[in-house]
Amino acid sequence: QVQLVESGGGLVQAGGSLKLSCAASGSSFGLNAMGWYRQAPGKQRELVATITNVGSTNYADSVKERFTISRDNAKNTVYLQMDSLKPEDTAVYYCRVDYSRLSNTLALVAWGQGTLVTVSS
Repeated sequence: QVQLVESGGGLVQAGGSLKLSCAASGSSFGLNAMGWYRQAPGKQRELVATITNVGSTNYADSVKERFTISRDNAKNTVYLQMDSLKPEDTAVYYCRVDYSRLSNTLALVAWGQGTLVTVSS
């Protein structure tokens, strides 16, 4: 019903910046909260940031003041601006979208394919 395509990952030096994007496509759906998660090798996937329908945001303590999540509802896209990157930010980043079909109120979830962010020291 809803497919997510992520982009923007890559290799960057510590202190650098990257901007991730995640575009949702499909038909007859409404987006609810959107967020970014990350998973480093050997570690559990963790929440990075979330943003509600109206733009309220929350961040993991480890990325506060460095990452900014935003969304463009007209484009069905969520972004993650990452500044002052640290080696410990290295992970595969996944976007998650909570959505519902217009025909009912059932809550559904879609995950992106993941994009690798590597921060060198």
